[in-house]
Amino acid sequence: MKDTRSLLLVLLSFGLIATWAYHFYDKSNYSHPKQELLISDISAEQANRIRDSLQHVYTATITNLDLRLDSSRTVTDSLQTALNEKVNEINRLKAEISNILNKPAATSSELLLARQKMKEMEEIIRQMREERNTLEQEKKQLANQLDEMSTEVTSLQKNIRRVDEDNKNLNDKIKQASVFVASALHFTTFQTKEEKEQETSLARKANKFVASFILQNNFNEFQNTEVMIVINQPDGHVLQNSAWDSGSFDTKSDGKKYYTRKMKFDYSKGEQKALIFTLDFDTFQKGTYTLQIWHNGVMIGQTVKTLS
Repeated sequence: MKDTRSLLLVLLSFGLIATWAYHFYDKSNYSHPKQELLISDISAEQANRIRDSLQHVYTATITNLDLRLDSSRTVTDSLQTALNEKVNEINRLKAEISNILNKPAATSSELLLARQKMKEMEEIIRQMREERNTLEQEKKQLANQLDEMSTEVTSLQKNIRRVDEDNKNLNDKIKQASVFVASALHFTTFQTKEEKEQETSLARKANKFVASFILQNNFNEFQNTEVMIVINQPDGHVLQNSAWDSGSFDTKSDGKKYYTRKMKFDYSKGEQKALIFTLDFDTFQKGTYTLQIWHNGVMIGQTVKTLS
């Protein structure tokens, strides 16, 4: 910058000397057209006047140039300071967002805070994009940095979506942990004759349902909890009888649903709870009966029995 300014000043000095010399030469010709004057004939007094004028113009030009350079440096320094502050703010926001996303199970409020910080960072980046053209020297470096930040923003957005999905899955697992797992389901029909029972698959002979299953929950224990037994008949209707404590309940996926029977029991965490029930019924339809077991509005087991 110093070399450039020196060269400009030298060229300016030569230009001013040439301009003033031409001015006086032309003026002399205009006033005395019949006299030819050479530069070497100019009196010492005229030379001093020219030198003083040139010195005045030179000093004024240098002062103005210095003021402009100082102003440019001040603006550049101010913009650079503002840029550094915004970069530091982005780095701070990035660190805070990363701390939230690196948590094994971020809460909904923490994810909301991360989104707010994302918006703040995006707003800073938008402002930086608008201002970057004013820093010509830093333009290329700033553009690259903004591209990198945009990539990081995209990556962070993907991470937030992933964390949202992971958090949703975790919440689903927590909800599922509050219900039982049903296993060893056995659902059949019996014929009772002369106080003897015999398993049958003939609709005309059957007069009793018998079902058994095992419930287990490794996360919770319950006092006086209940499961709903739903038996769907071949015609699609739910088998109900007022003597069986039939009624309806709300599910988390299918709205309100009718149940055939309700079974209440106490449960200790990790226990394999074996439950069995029987239902006497007079008339059986031919076709497939479906047994469903529900707990806390979630179906935890299902099996079928077909009668011919």
